[in-house]
Amino acid sequence: MTSVSASRHAAVAGWLAGELRGWAASDGARCIFVARTLVAVFLSLWLAFRFSLDSPATAMTTTFILALPSSGMVLEKAFYRMLGTVVGCAASLALVACFPQHAPALYLGLALWMGLCTAGAAMYRNQQSYSFVLAGYTAVIIAVPSLDHATAVFSIAVTRVSEVGLGIICAAVASDTLFPRTQGPLVMRTVQARFESFLGLCRNVLEHRLPPSEAEISHLHFAADIAALESGRAAAFFEAAHSLTQTRQLHAFNEAFMTALTTFYTLHRLIHRASAQPDSPVPGLLEPLHRQLAAAMSAAMDGARGQAHGAAGAFEAAVPQLAAAIADARDALALSEIDSSVDDALRWRMDFDTAVELLARFATDIIAFASVYDGLAQRRRMQASEPRAYAPKTPPGIVAANGLRAALMLLAAAGIWYWLELPSLSSMVVMGAIFGALASSSPRPRRMLQQVMAGFLLAVPLCFATVFCLMVQAVDYPTLVLATMPLMALSAWLISNPQRAGMGVGMAMFSSIFLAPTSRMAFDAVNYFNVALAQLMGVGLAYVAFLALLPEHTMGNRKHVAAALWREALGACTARLPAASLHAARGLRHRFDNRVRDLLSQLNAAAGPTPNAETRAVVRDGLTLLELGHATIELRAVLATSPSPVVRDALQRVLVALAAHLRAPDDASGAAVCATVLAASPLLRAAVPDAAAERLPRLHTALTNLHAIYTSMLDQATASARYR
Repeated sequence: MTSVSASRHAAVAGWLAGELRGWAASDGARCIFVARTLVAVFLSLWLAFRFSLDSPATAMTTTFILALPSSGMVLEKAFYRMLGTVVGCAASLALVACFPQHAPALYLGLALWMGLCTAGAAMYRNQQSYSFVLAGYTAVIIAVPSLDHATAVFSIAVTRVSEVGLGIICAAVASDTLFPRTQGPLVMRTVQARFESFLGLCRNVLEHRLPPSEAEISHLHFAADIAALESGRAAAFFEAAHSLTQTRQLHAFNEAFMTALTTFYTLHRLIHRASAQPDSPVPGLLEPLHRQLAAAMSAAMDGARGQAHGAAGAFEAAVPQLAAAIADARDALALSEIDSSVDDALRWRMDFDTAVELLARFATDIIAFASVYDGLAQRRRMQASEPRAYAPKTPPGIVAANGLRAALMLLAAAGIWYWLELPSLSSMVVMGAIFGALASSSPRPRRMLQQVMAGFLLAVPLCFATVFCLMVQAVDYPTLVLATMPLMALSAWLISNPQRAGMGVGMAMFSSIFLAPTSRMAFDAVNYFNVALAQLMGVGLAYVAFLALLPEHTMGNRKHVAAALWREALGACTARLPAASLHAARGLRHRFDNRVRDLLSQLNAAAGPTPNAETRAVVRDGLTLLELGHATIELRAVLATSPSPVVRDALQRVLVALAAHLRAPDDASGAAVCATVLAASPLLRAAVPDAAAERLPRLHTALTNLHAIYTSMLDQATASARYR
C-alpha cells in the first residue's frame, strides 16, 4: 500500500513539475517580462523626479520602447535609439536656427528631413532602421514646441537627450539584472532549429513525402529565417559573451545555408521534372541515390544531436557509397541507351549527368554547411576565409515612396495645425510623425496602425479613470506607483504578446504621457480630452496616409518584389565582374543570392502566415529566377576564363538571349533562349574530348547549367510577364 501511495505521489509531483515548466515557458516568462518592465518604468520615473527633469514621460516611454525579450536586443535598440536621438536633436537645432519663428519654412525643412530619414530607414533592417526613424521624428518633437520660443530649443534638446539616456540606463540595468535572458543561447537554438528543419525538408523531398508547392513555401520561410538569424546575431553582438569569432561563424553559417538551399532547390526541380517523363529510366536510376542521401540526412540529424562524429561526419561517411551508387547507375543507363533512339538517349544522358552533377555539388555544399554548424554547436574556432555578411536590399520604388509619404503626411498635419491654430493639435503633428515613420518600416503598416489605434482607444477611458480617480488620491511616490501600476502592467502584458504588441505600445505611449506627473499637476478633464483627441487624430492621419498615398508602395508588396526579382536576375547577366576569376563570380553569386533571399523575406513578412495564390506565384517565379541567376553567373565564370573562342561565343550568345528575355519576357524571347541553349550544348560537348584535365570539371558544370537554363525556361512559360 505504501509503495502504491508513493508512486501516486511521484506521479502527481511529476505532473505538477511538468505543468510548472510549461507555465514558466509561456505565461511565467511573460510575468517576468512584465515585472522587469515595471521596475524599469518606475525606476526611471523616480530618477527623473530626483534629477528634476522637465518631462519624466520621455524616460518612461523609452523604457517601454526598450521592453524586449533579451538583454542583447535591449542594448542594440538602446544604442541606435541614442544615436538617432542625438542626430535628430542636431537636425532640429540646425532647422530652428535657419528658420526661427518662420513656421512655413520650418515645416518644409522638417518635412524634407523626415522624408530623407524615413527613406533611409527603408533601406535597412534591424535597429539600424529604427535609428533613421528616430532621427526623423525626434527633430519634429523638438522643433514643434520651439516655434514660438526659438531660444528654448537648445534646452529642449538637452532635456530630450537626458531623459532618453535615463530611460536607456534603467531599461538596460533592469534587463541585465532581473532574471536576465541573453541573446546568445537564443541564437544558438535558432541555429539548431534551422539546421534540423533544413535536413528534414531535404529528407522529405528526397523521399517524395512533400509536394512541390509545400516545398516552395518552405523556401519562402527559410528566406525569412535567414533574415531573422541576422537580426538575432546583430543583437547578440552587443552582449559581452558574444565574440567576433562567433559573428564570423554566424555569417559563414548563413552564407553556407544559402548556397546549400539554392543547390538543393535546383536538384528538387530536376527531380520533379524527371518524374514527369514516364518513358525515361532516369528517375528509377536516381531513386537509390536519393534514398542514400536521405539516410545520410537522418544520420546527420543524429550526429547534430550530440554524437561524436557530428553532422559533417555523417555526410562524409556517405560520400563513398554515393559515388559507388552513381557508378552503378551510370552503367545501368548505358544499357538502357542501347535500345533507345539517339534523341532519347541524348536527353536521358543530359538529365542523368545534370542530376549527378547537382548531387555531387549538393553533397559538397551540405558538408560545408554541416561543418560550420558543428563548429558553432561545439564552440570550435573556424578556420575559413572571410565570410560575406548578409545585407538587405529594398526596392528603390518603396524607398522613395516611404520618404515621400512621410514628408507629405507631416506637411498635411502641420498645415491643419497652422490653419486651425489650436495649441493641442501640436500633439497631432508629433504623433502623426512618430507612427507614420514607424509604420513605414513595417511590412503591414495598416495593420500595425490599427493595433496602435486600438491601444490608444482602450487607454483613453482607462487612463482617465487612473488619473482622475486614483492619482488624485496619491500623496507620495509609493501611492503614485500603486495608482499607476495596473495600467502600466496591462500595457507591458500586451507588449509581451506578439499578436497584440502594437496595441500594447499604443497604450503604453498614451499612458506614459498622462500618468507621468509634472512639477505642477493640473487635473483638467477638458485639456485631457483635447490632447487625447489630438493624439488619436495623429495616428488616424498616419493611417489615412497609408490608405491614400501610394498604398501599394509598402515593404514586401507583391508587385514590387516581383519586379525587383526580375531586375536582380537581369543583373546576374549584365553586372560587371571586377575580375575574370572564380572569386569575383562567387562575390556576384553571394550578392545575388543575398538580395533575392531578402526580397523573399520581405514577401513572407507581408504575406502573413497563409500566402495567397498570387504570392505563391511570385515565390515560384522568384525561385526559378534564382535558379537562372546562379546558372548564369557560373556560365559567366566559364566564359571569362575559357581559352576556346568557340565556347566563349556560344556562351555569350546564350547570355545575350537570356538578358533580352529578362528585360522583356514573352514567347519569342523565351524561344530564343531555348534555341541558343540547344545550339550551344553540342559545341561544349564537342570541346570536352580535347579539353585539359583542369578544364573538364568547368565544362561539365557549364553543360549542367545550360541544361538547367533550358528546363527552367520550359517551366517558366510566359505567365511571369504579368509582373513586369
